[in-house]
Amino acid sequence: MHKTYSLRNARVPTQSQLQNPPPPPATTKGKFFGGKGGLAFNFRKNYAGAMGPQLARKLAQLVKIEKNVLRAMEIASMERRQAAQQLSLWGLENDDDVSDITDKLGVLIYEMSELDDQFIDRYDQYRLTLKSIRDIENSIQGSRDRKEKIDDKIAYLKYKDPNNIQKIEILEQELVRAEAESLVAEAQLSNITRSKMKAAFSYQFDSMIEHSEKVALIAGYGKALLELLDDSPVTPGETRPAYDGYEASKQIIIDAEHALNEWTLDTAQVRPNLSIREYQEETDSSDEDLDNRRINNQTVQENEWIDDEDDDSRIIEQDDDDQEVQNVANNIEQSL
Repeated sequence: MHKTYSLRNARVPTQSQLQNPPPPPATTKGKFFGGKGGLAFNFRKNYAGAMGPQLARKLAQLVKIEKNVLRAMEIASMERRQAAQQLSLWGLENDDDVSDITDKLGVLIYEMSELDDQFIDRYDQYRLTLKSIRDIENSIQGSRDRKEKIDDKIAYLKYKDPNNIQKIEILEQELVRAEAESLVAEAQLSNITRSKMKAAFSYQFDSMIEHSEKVALIAGYGKALLELLDDSPVTPGETRPAYDGYEASKQIIIDAEHALNEWTLDTAQVRPNLSIREYQEETDSSDEDLDNRRINNQTVQENEWIDDEDDDSRIIEQDDDDQEVQNVANNIEQSL
Protein backbone atom coordinates (compact mmCIF):
# COMPACT_ATOMS: atom_id res chain seq x y z
CA MET A 1 0.00 0.00 0.00
CA HIS A 2 1.09 3.58 -0.60
CA LYS A 3 3.20 4.86 2.32
CA THR A 4 2.51 1.62 4.25
CA TYR A 5 -0.64 2.16 6.32
CA SER A 6 -0.18 5.93 6.50
CA LEU A 7 0.72 8.86 4.27
CA ARG A 8 3.31 9.90 6.87
CA ASN A 9 5.52 6.83 6.55
CA ALA A 10 7.99 5.75 3.92
CA ARG A 11 6.85 3.43 1.14
CA VAL A 12 7.77 -0.25 1.48
CA PRO A 13 8.24 -2.19 -1.79
CA THR A 14 5.62 -4.82 -2.59
CA GLN A 15 6.34 -8.46 -3.37
CA SER A 16 5.64 -7.75 -7.06
CA GLN A 17 8.20 -4.94 -7.05
CA LEU A 18 10.73 -7.16 -5.32
CA GLN A 19 10.20 -9.86 -7.92
CA ASN A 20 10.13 -7.47 -10.88
CA PRO A 21 11.86 -4.17 -10.04
CA PRO A 22 9.83 -1.20 -11.33
CA PRO A 23 11.12 0.83 -14.26
CA PRO A 24 12.53 4.33 -13.77
CA PRO A 25 10.02 7.19 -13.45
CA ALA A 26 8.41 8.41 -16.65
CA THR A 27 10.32 11.13 -18.46
CA THR A 28 7.16 13.27 -18.67
CA LYS A 29 6.68 13.58 -14.90
CA GLY A 30 7.14 17.12 -13.65
CA LYS A 31 8.20 18.43 -17.05
CA PHE A 32 5.12 20.55 -17.71
CA PHE A 33 4.83 24.26 -16.96
CA GLY A 34 4.15 24.82 -13.28
CA GLY A 35 5.54 21.51 -12.00
CA LYS A 36 3.29 18.94 -10.37
CA GLY A 37 -0.34 19.72 -11.09
CA GLY A 38 0.41 22.90 -12.98
CA LEU A 39 -0.13 26.53 -12.14
CA ALA A 40 -3.88 26.47 -12.80
CA PHE A 41 -4.33 23.43 -10.57
CA ASN A 42 -2.51 25.04 -7.65
CA PHE A 43 -4.44 28.28 -8.08
CA ARG A 44 -7.84 26.57 -8.07
CA LYS A 45 -6.96 24.43 -5.03
CA ASN A 46 -5.61 27.34 -2.98
CA TYR A 47 -8.51 29.59 -3.94
CA ALA A 48 -11.02 26.96 -2.79
CA GLY A 49 -9.23 26.65 0.55
CA ALA A 50 -9.02 30.40 1.12
CA MET A 51 -12.64 31.32 0.43
CA GLY A 52 -15.92 30.28 1.98
CA PRO A 53 -16.82 29.32 5.57
CA GLN A 54 -14.03 28.00 7.75
CA LEU A 55 -15.85 24.75 8.46
CA ALA A 56 -16.11 23.77 4.79
CA ARG A 57 -12.72 24.93 3.45
CA LYS A 58 -10.86 21.62 3.67
CA LEU A 59 -13.67 19.68 2.05
CA ALA A 60 -13.99 22.42 -0.57
CA GLN A 61 -10.32 21.88 -1.41
CA LEU A 62 -10.91 18.14 -1.73
CA VAL A 63 -13.88 18.69 -4.06
CA LYS A 64 -11.78 21.04 -6.22
CA ILE A 65 -8.88 18.58 -6.35
CA GLU A 66 -11.25 15.79 -7.40
CA LYS A 67 -12.52 18.04 -10.19
CA ASN A 68 -8.95 18.42 -11.40
CA VAL A 69 -8.59 14.63 -11.24
CA LEU A 70 -11.66 14.32 -13.47
CA ARG A 71 -10.18 16.77 -15.97
CA ALA A 72 -6.95 14.76 -16.07
CA MET A 73 -8.84 11.49 -16.60
CA GLU A 74 -10.88 13.05 -19.41
CA ILE A 75 -7.68 14.11 -21.15
CA ALA A 76 -6.15 10.66 -20.66
CA SER A 77 -9.29 8.98 -22.04
CA MET A 78 -9.34 11.21 -25.11
CA GLU A 79 -5.65 10.66 -25.84
CA ARG A 80 -5.98 6.90 -25.30
CA ARG A 81 -8.70 6.92 -27.95
CA GLN A 82 -6.43 8.79 -30.35
CA ALA A 83 -3.59 6.37 -29.59
CA ALA A 84 -5.83 3.41 -30.49
CA GLN A 85 -6.70 4.99 -33.83
CA GLN A 86 -3.07 5.78 -34.56
CA LEU A 87 -2.03 2.21 -33.73
CA SER A 88 -4.50 0.89 -36.28
CA LEU A 89 -3.26 3.36 -38.92
CA TRP A 90 0.36 2.40 -38.30
CA GLY A 91 -0.33 -1.33 -38.61
CA LEU A 92 -2.20 -0.84 -41.87
CA GLU A 93 1.09 -0.40 -43.75
CA ASN A 94 2.71 -3.54 -42.31
CA ASP A 95 2.36 -7.24 -43.13
CA ASP A 96 -0.97 -9.00 -42.93
CA ASP A 97 -0.45 -10.43 -39.43
CA VAL A 98 0.80 -7.16 -37.96
CA SER A 99 -1.98 -5.26 -39.72
CA ASP A 100 -4.72 -7.52 -38.40
CA ILE A 101 -3.37 -7.74 -34.84
CA THR A 102 -2.76 -4.01 -34.51
CA ASP A 103 -6.26 -3.30 -35.83
CA LYS A 104 -7.80 -5.64 -33.25
CA LEU A 105 -5.56 -4.27 -30.49
CA GLY A 106 -6.71 -0.80 -31.46
CA VAL A 107 -10.29 -1.96 -30.97
CA LEU A 108 -9.48 -3.19 -27.46
CA ILE A 109 -7.59 -0.04 -26.51
CA TYR A 110 -10.45 2.09 -27.86
CA GLU A 111 -12.80 0.08 -25.66
CA MET A 112 -10.56 0.89 -22.69
CA SER A 113 -11.11 4.59 -23.41
CA GLU A 114 -14.85 3.94 -23.40
CA LEU A 115 -14.49 2.28 -20.00
CA ASP A 116 -12.55 5.34 -18.85
CA ASP A 117 -15.49 7.54 -19.85
CA GLN A 118 -17.89 5.37 -17.86
CA PHE A 119 -15.55 5.44 -14.88
CA ILE A 120 -15.37 9.24 -15.09
CA ASP A 121 -19.17 9.51 -14.98
CA ARG A 122 -19.35 7.33 -11.87
CA TYR A 123 -16.40 9.10 -10.29
CA ASP A 124 -18.23 12.36 -10.72
CA GLN A 125 -21.12 10.96 -8.67
CA TYR A 126 -18.64 10.37 -5.85
CA ARG A 127 -17.43 13.97 -6.15
CA LEU A 128 -20.95 15.40 -6.20
CA THR A 129 -21.86 13.45 -3.06
CA LEU A 130 -18.85 14.93 -1.25
CA LYS A 131 -19.93 18.31 -2.57
CA SER A 132 -23.33 17.89 -0.90
CA ILE A 133 -21.55 17.41 2.45
CA ARG A 134 -19.63 20.62 1.79
CA ASP A 135 -22.90 22.47 1.14
CA ILE A 136 -24.28 21.25 4.47
CA GLU A 137 -21.13 22.39 6.25
CA ASN A 138 -21.59 25.80 4.66
CA SER A 139 -25.09 26.04 6.13
CA ILE A 140 -23.97 24.85 9.56
CA GLN A 141 -21.33 27.55 9.79
CA GLY A 142 -24.02 30.23 10.03
CA SER A 143 -25.56 28.76 13.19
CA ARG A 144 -22.11 28.43 14.77
CA ASP A 145 -21.25 32.04 13.98
CA ARG A 146 -24.59 33.27 15.35
CA LYS A 147 -24.08 31.43 18.64
CA GLU A 148 -20.53 32.76 19.02
CA LYS A 149 -21.68 36.29 18.19
CA ILE A 150 -24.39 36.23 20.90
CA ASP A 151 -21.95 34.76 23.39
CA ASP A 152 -19.48 37.56 22.66
CA LYS A 153 -22.22 40.17 23.12
CA ILE A 154 -23.15 38.75 26.52
CA ALA A 155 -19.53 38.74 27.65
CA TYR A 156 -19.01 42.31 26.44
CA LEU A 157 -22.22 43.55 28.08
CA LYS A 158 -21.36 41.91 31.41
CA TYR A 159 -18.00 43.63 31.31
CA LYS A 160 -19.16 47.02 30.02
CA ASP A 161 -22.64 47.39 31.55
CA PRO A 162 -23.24 44.68 34.20
CA ASN A 163 -26.26 46.55 35.61
CA ASN A 164 -28.26 46.13 32.39
CA ILE A 165 -29.87 42.93 33.63
CA GLN A 166 -32.84 43.05 31.26
CA LYS A 167 -30.75 43.13 28.09
CA ILE A 168 -28.44 40.42 29.40
CA GLU A 169 -31.42 38.17 30.09
CA ILE A 170 -32.77 38.75 26.58
CA LEU A 171 -29.39 37.85 25.07
CA GLU A 172 -29.13 34.77 27.26
CA GLN A 173 -32.55 33.62 26.02
CA GLU A 174 -31.38 34.15 22.44
CA LEU A 175 -28.23 32.20 23.25
CA VAL A 176 -30.31 29.27 24.54
CA ARG A 177 -32.32 29.24 21.31
CA ALA A 178 -29.16 29.53 19.22
CA GLU A 179 -27.52 26.66 21.12
CA ALA A 180 -30.61 24.49 20.57
CA GLU A 181 -30.59 25.26 16.83
CA SER A 182 -26.86 24.62 16.65
CA LEU A 183 -27.24 21.34 18.54
CA VAL A 184 -29.87 20.11 16.08
CA ALA A 185 -27.78 21.25 13.12
CA GLU A 186 -24.64 19.54 14.46
CA ALA A 187 -26.53 16.28 14.94
CA GLN A 188 -27.87 16.47 11.38
CA LEU A 189 -24.38 17.19 10.08
CA SER A 190 -22.96 14.21 11.97
CA ASN A 191 -25.62 11.85 10.58
CA ILE A 192 -25.52 13.18 7.03
CA THR A 193 -21.72 13.20 6.92
CA ARG A 194 -21.56 9.49 7.71
CA SER A 195 -24.32 8.43 5.33
CA LYS A 196 -23.07 10.64 2.48
CA MET A 197 -19.46 9.60 3.00
CA LYS A 198 -20.40 5.94 2.88
CA ALA A 199 -22.47 6.47 -0.26
CA ALA A 200 -19.74 8.54 -1.95
CA PHE A 201 -16.96 6.03 -1.47
CA SER A 202 -19.30 3.17 -2.35
CA TYR A 203 -19.78 4.90 -5.72
CA GLN A 204 -16.03 5.23 -6.12
CA PHE A 205 -14.99 1.74 -5.04
CA ASP A 206 -17.74 -0.01 -7.02
CA SER A 207 -16.72 1.91 -10.12
CA MET A 208 -13.06 1.11 -9.46
CA ILE A 209 -13.84 -2.60 -9.17
CA GLU A 210 -15.83 -2.57 -12.40
CA HIS A 211 -13.26 -0.52 -14.29
CA SER A 212 -10.24 -2.50 -13.11
CA GLU A 213 -11.77 -5.92 -13.74
CA LYS A 214 -13.00 -4.95 -17.19
CA VAL A 215 -9.58 -3.54 -18.03
CA ALA A 216 -8.07 -6.83 -16.80
CA LEU A 217 -10.44 -8.70 -19.13
CA ILE A 218 -9.34 -6.54 -22.06
CA ALA A 219 -5.70 -7.13 -21.16
CA GLY A 220 -6.29 -10.89 -21.12
CA TYR A 221 -7.92 -10.88 -24.56
CA GLY A 222 -5.15 -8.58 -25.80
CA LYS A 223 -2.55 -11.14 -24.76
CA ALA A 224 -4.60 -13.80 -26.53
CA LEU A 225 -4.36 -11.69 -29.70
CA LEU A 226 -0.58 -11.51 -29.32
CA GLU A 227 -0.43 -15.31 -29.35
CA LEU A 228 -1.58 -15.17 -32.98
CA LEU A 229 1.46 -13.10 -33.95
CA ASP A 230 4.38 -15.21 -35.21
CA ASP A 231 7.52 -13.65 -33.76
CA SER A 232 9.92 -16.40 -34.77
CA PRO A 233 13.00 -14.94 -36.53
CA VAL A 234 13.47 -15.47 -40.27
CA THR A 235 16.68 -15.45 -42.23
CA PRO A 236 17.22 -13.01 -45.10
CA GLY A 237 15.32 -14.17 -48.18
CA GLU A 238 13.06 -16.49 -46.20
CA THR A 239 9.32 -15.98 -46.52
CA ARG A 240 7.05 -16.10 -43.49
CA PRO A 241 4.11 -18.50 -43.56
CA ALA A 242 0.86 -16.94 -44.71
CA TYR A 243 -1.20 -15.45 -41.91
CA ASP A 244 -4.48 -17.29 -41.29
CA GLY A 245 -5.61 -15.82 -37.98
CA TYR A 246 -8.36 -13.51 -39.23
CA GLU A 247 -11.22 -15.63 -37.92
CA ALA A 248 -9.44 -16.33 -34.63
CA SER A 249 -8.73 -12.63 -33.99
CA LYS A 250 -12.32 -11.74 -34.87
CA GLN A 251 -13.61 -14.38 -32.45
CA ILE A 252 -11.34 -13.04 -29.69
CA ILE A 253 -12.89 -9.59 -30.12
CA ILE A 254 -16.39 -11.11 -30.04
CA ASP A 255 -15.54 -13.04 -26.86
CA ALA A 256 -14.13 -9.90 -25.28
CA GLU A 257 -17.28 -7.97 -26.07
CA HIS A 258 -19.44 -10.75 -24.66
CA ALA A 259 -17.36 -10.93 -21.46
CA LEU A 260 -17.60 -7.18 -20.93
CA ASN A 261 -21.35 -7.15 -21.51
CA GLU A 262 -21.96 -10.07 -19.16
CA TRP A 263 -19.81 -8.77 -16.30
CA THR A 264 -21.64 -7.74 -13.12
CA LEU A 265 -20.46 -6.67 -9.69
CA ASP A 266 -21.68 -9.98 -8.26
CA THR A 267 -19.27 -11.88 -10.53
CA ALA A 268 -16.22 -9.86 -9.50
CA GLN A 269 -13.17 -12.09 -9.13
CA VAL A 270 -11.20 -9.99 -6.67
CA ARG A 271 -12.43 -10.33 -3.10
CA PRO A 272 -10.83 -8.80 0.00
CA ASN A 273 -9.27 -11.28 2.39
CA LEU A 274 -9.74 -9.63 5.78
CA SER A 275 -7.72 -11.07 8.65
CA ILE A 276 -10.01 -9.28 11.11
CA ARG A 277 -12.81 -11.66 10.12
CA GLU A 278 -10.67 -14.65 11.09
CA TYR A 279 -9.87 -12.96 14.40
CA GLN A 280 -13.55 -12.27 15.04
CA GLU A 281 -14.46 -15.85 14.19
CA GLU A 282 -11.78 -17.15 16.57
CA THR A 283 -12.98 -14.75 19.26
CA ASP A 284 -16.59 -15.79 18.74
CA SER A 285 -15.67 -19.48 18.89
CA SER A 286 -13.62 -18.96 22.06
CA ASP A 287 -16.48 -16.99 23.63
CA GLU A 288 -18.88 -19.77 22.68
CA ASP A 289 -16.60 -22.39 24.23
CA LEU A 290 -16.34 -20.29 27.37
CA ASP A 291 -20.12 -19.98 27.54
CA ASN A 292 -20.47 -23.73 27.07
CA ARG A 293 -18.00 -24.37 29.87
CA ARG A 294 -19.88 -21.98 32.12
CA ILE A 295 -23.16 -23.73 31.33
CA ASN A 296 -21.60 -27.13 32.03
CA ASN A 297 -20.13 -25.92 35.32
CA GLN A 298 -23.49 -24.46 36.31
CA THR A 299 -25.20 -27.75 35.45
CA VAL A 300 -22.68 -29.69 37.53
CA GLN A 301 -23.19 -27.33 40.46
CA GLU A 302 -26.95 -27.68 40.21
CA ASN A 303 -26.62 -31.47 40.19
CA GLU A 304 -24.37 -31.31 43.26
CA TRP A 305 -26.94 -29.12 45.01
CA ILE A 306 -29.66 -31.61 44.17
CA ASP A 307 -27.53 -34.47 45.50
CA ASP A 308 -26.82 -32.52 48.69
CA GLU A 309 -30.54 -31.87 49.15
CA ASP A 310 -31.27 -35.57 48.68
CA ASP A 311 -28.62 -36.46 51.28
CA ASP A 312 -30.06 -33.95 53.73
CA SER A 313 -33.57 -35.33 53.27
CA ARG A 314 -32.31 -38.88 53.82
CA ILE A 315 -30.52 -37.75 56.99
CA ILE A 316 -33.71 -36.10 58.26
CA GLU A 317 -35.73 -39.25 57.51
CA GLN A 318 -33.14 -41.37 59.35
CA ASP A 319 -33.33 -39.04 62.35
CA ASP A 320 -37.13 -39.34 62.35
CA ASP A 321 -36.92 -43.15 62.34
CA ASP A 322 -34.42 -43.14 65.20
CA GLN A 323 -36.71 -40.85 67.19
CA GLU A 324 -39.68 -43.19 66.67
CA VAL A 325 -37.62 -46.19 67.82
CA GLN A 326 -36.54 -44.27 70.92
CA ASN A 327 -40.14 -43.34 71.71
CA VAL A 328 -41.27 -46.99 71.44
CA ALA A 329 -38.45 -48.08 73.74
CA ASN A 330 -39.41 -45.46 76.32
CA ASN A 331 -43.06 -46.58 76.22
CA ILE A 332 -42.03 -50.20 76.81
CA GLU A 333 -39.86 -49.25 79.78
CA GLN A 334 -42.70 -47.25 81.30
CA SER A 335 -45.14 -50.14 80.93
CA LEU A 336 -42.74 -52.48 82.70
